[in-house]
Formats: sequence, structure tokens, C-alpha cells
Amino acid sequence: MGQITLKDIAKALNLSPSTVSRAMKNHPAISVATRKLVQAYAEEHKYKPNTLAMQLRTNKNNTIGVIVPEIVHYFFSTVLSGIQYEAESEGYNLLFCHSNEDYEREVRSVATLLDARVCGILASQSKSTDKFDHFQEIIDNDVHLVFFDRICTGINTDKVVVDDYAGAFHAVEHLIETGCSRIAFLGSTPSMPIANNRRMGYEDALRKHKLPIDKQMSRICDTIALAREVIPEMLLLDPLPDAFFCINDEVAAYCMQIAKSAGFKIPDDISICGFTNSYITEVTEPTLTTVDQHGFEMGKVAARLLINRIEGKETKQGVINRLIKTELVVKNSTR
Repeated sequence: MGQITLKDIAKALNLSPSTVSRAMKNHPAISVATRKLVQAYAEEHKYKPNTLAMQLRTNKNNTIGVIVPEIVHYFFSTVLSGIQYEAESEGYNLLFCHSNEDYEREVRSVATLLDARVCGILASQSKSTDKFDHFQEIIDNDVHLVFFDRICTGINTDKVVVDDYAGAFHAVEHLIETGCSRIAFLGSTPSMPIANNRRMGYEDALRKHKLPIDKQMSRICDTIALAREVIPEMLLLDPLPDAFFCINDEVAAYCMQIAKSAGFKIPDDISICGFTNSYITEVTEPTLTTVDQHGFEMGKVAARLLINRIEGKETKQGVINRLIKTELVVKNSTR
């Protein structure tokens, strides 16, 4: 037998469904004896309320949709933990969609969440997204939308981002101050604001210290597959890079492995710095200098902002931008 319903309980106890329903809610019009009887039977038979049916009846939905481009990525998993922590503490359910860096899947995810009548959506866009009508559709449907980390600049809505520019600037400045002068940047798709902001932080740190900006030293390399292809090529450059500033910790870890296999000592010959502060930084040899993005904090702030919009506690008109500070975590892969 499947899950029992209120009607099943009513039939078994020879009561009306409305009496059972009120007994489950501890309604004072129902005698204490009947309430106890109904609740004991419901517990014994593992009754679970149909939240969807309840929401349709009351027209009140407390489900928040979340769209992430990657799940295995340490940063996004910490953001999801922060979202979950904040949402559940306020009594909201979550519906997760994984776009897997695919525009078509992202569009389908939005449609799925709107069909599920969610009361708000938290989204981080995929790398391949270059049209934004599906995000506009969320707003047109009067559903609250908050972007986190990978934001879509073309959509007028609240955003929570990491201070990518400052994070990159301080990391590159640290490399320069510890004696590096030919610093390579392994970046990401230029259309994404986060990639652009990190590249600008990198270039401005070089400018501040009167170091040349060499286009050869800057490559798109944000996946492990690209790392295997791009880094060996860069290790053949003349002059050789004496440091790599990487868009994420995964690329930085592979960069370290490839450089060591080619006979270079880390950090004596080449310094390496990542971005995220994931568990990987502790298991590389040497341990990896990185920029902490505070993903858990970002998830909490984004969920809080969305919930405040849903509940009408945040009344500020126009777009709210929240900035999560970064922090340079110096370990042993830099001089």
C-alpha cells in the first residue's frame, strides 16, 4: 500500500475527513480524545501531509528554486550548503536544478521551476549562456530572482557577488611582492563578469608595480581538460612564467602537478596561486596558496535577500548588490 491520506484515516476511524484534518491541526473545536486518536493513527501509519496539494489549496508556496552550473565544484557545493542552512531555518523547501554549464538545460530548469510554482529563484548562470530571455521570464511571471556569483548583467534584479577584482588584485600583488615578475593568468570565458573582474584585478596589480601586460601570459584555462593542454604550452614560453595565478583551485592543483612533472620546483622556480580555498589546497604538495571566496556566506546572504523579498521585508526599490569580501590564504605554493 502507498502513503495513506486524510480520507484513509477518516474511513478507518469512522470520522469525517474535515474532522480528521482539524484534529491533525489541533483545532480546539475537536475533542482532545479525538485529536489524540487521529494523531496516534496517523503516526502509526506514517501519514505525511501532501504539501503540494496544501499549497495549491492555500495558494501559498514556500519552495525556492536554485539553479547551479556545477555541483561537483567545491565552491558551488559550499554555496548550496549556505542556501540550505538559511532557507530551512526559515521553513522553506528547496528545489535544485543543475544546468551542467549548458544553456539549453538552464532554459529547461527555469521552465521546470516556474511550472512548480516556486516563490523565488536563486540562479548562477552557465558559461555558455549568451541569451537571457529565460531569466527575464522569471521576473515577468512576478517570481523573485536573485543571482549569485555568476550574474547576468543584462537582467535588472538583485545580485550577490564575490569581490573578484580585489581577490585577484591582492593575490597577484602577493606574487609580485614575493619576487615574481612574469606572472601568467589562467582565466575563464571573458563574457562572464567574474572572469573579467579577476582579469582586471590581475592586470591592475601588474600596472601598479610597473610590470608589462603580456597577452601571451593570459589564457583561457578554467577546466582540467584545458589545463592539460594549455599549461605544458606555457611552460615552453621564453621567458618562462615564474608564477601562475589560476581561476580556480582545480586548475591550480593540475598546474602544480604538470610543472612538477616537467622538473620545476614549487615555489622556488614557479609560484602557484588558486582561487576558492577548497579542500584541495590542503592535499597538494606543497599546500596551495589561494583566495577564499566564502561560499557558505554567499549562499546564506543570497537566500536571506531572496526570502526578505518574498516576505516583503526588503522594500528597497531597484537592484540590491551585495558584495562578499575575499581573503588571501597564503600557504606553501608561493615564495
